[in-house]
Amino acid sequence: MSAPAAPASSDRLYPARPIAAVSVAVFRGGKVLVARRGRAPFKGAWSLPGGVVELGETLHAAARRELAEELGVKAEIVGFTDHLESIARDSGGVRRHFIIASFFAKWTSGEAVGGEEAADPRWIAPGEAAALKTTPGLLALLQKAERALQAAS
Repeated sequence: MSAPAAPASSDRLYPARPIAAVSVAVFRGGKVLVARRGRAPFKGAWSLPGGVVELGETLHAAARRELAEELGVKAEIVGFTDHLESIARDSGGVRRHFIIASFFAKWTSGEAVGGEEAADPRWIAPGEAAALKTTPGLLALLQKAERALQAAS
């Protein structure tokens, strides 16, 4: 019996089970890296870099891979911030269900370059997220990550 394949983008709608994903708040000089989402859900909203965990991949490895793939940045994962649950329902049932493990990290190298999935990357003070159109819960997540990073330093 073979293992199920990692969810393709078409498999992300009306999934058979929740999909594991990651995000990472990367800090550099007191600022955190955010980018505009290039795809649904929440296309155009500011968010943290991240994405779906691949089969056989650890959460830390997924966070580092997504950060490098989306923005060309490398970081040292310092710790776990929190988890988020993104669930959307409609008349067809559960339209999407992601469980997102969010980490905080220290920038180590690379200059952020946007692309199709994460556009217009910016380093902002965590509190600046309050003035932006963001994914749900981003401001609280950034504040929690900032406090955890300070406690770990």
